[in-house]
Amino acid sequence: MPTQTVNEENLASVLRSGIVFVDWWAPWCGPCRVFGPIFDRVAEQNPEVVFAKVNAEEHPDLAVSFGIRAIPTLMIFRDGILVFVQAEAVPEEALQALASRVKDLDMDKVRAKLAEHAQMQN
Repeated sequence: MPTQTVNEENLASVLRSGIVFVDWWAPWCGPCRVFGPIFDRVAEQNPEVVFAKVNAEEHPDLAVSFGIRAIPTLMIFRDGILVFVQAEAVPEEALQALASRVKDLDMDKVRAKLAEHAQMQN
């Protein structure tokens, strides 16, 4: 499946669509230009996963709202829950391994851990 371009209008709905990898990038960023084709290749190999791109330069308020401080930044969501973030390009093999690991996550355990953490904060 090809990557999707997302923005303020559609990002929230895209994040709720199962497993979603988000590449925060900018056209002037050298590492982003290297990572982009890797992201696209892994997207083609994982059609059941949504691969989305956000141009942080065109959508600075959105980038700020997600705490983007460096690009490229990779965020991975599952069922609307952020499960991974890394602020640097990811090698192709590692990105493919992340796709496999996120598919195998037990989301009931993830939700239980989040609830436990929230209770500890109160």
